Amino acid sequence: MQNVEDDSVRDALKKCAVGFGTSEVVEEFAMDEGELRLVKRKVTRRDIPPDIKAVKMLLDDDDLSAMTDEQLEREKEKLMQQLKEVGND
Repeated sequence: MQNVEDDSVRDALKKCAVGFGTSEVVEEFAMDEGELRLVKRKVTRRDIPPDIKAVKMLLDDDDLSAMTDEQLEREKEKLMQQLKEVGND
């Protein structure tokens, strides 16, 4: 049985395997009449591409040789759907 830490590590590995997007917000404030006022806001968006090493780690962990052709096909479809979802973000 897996514990919560194993699940969170596995989820993070899956995220790296399919790629993800991230954004960073930088805000600059200045004093105006005794109050802080937002002067500048910069939002940077980055797309992190899929990581092949993470994919290999997931595939090695799942022992694909024990899966049937139907299970492999379902897994392929699931991964393809995740890649499409990441690409649409």
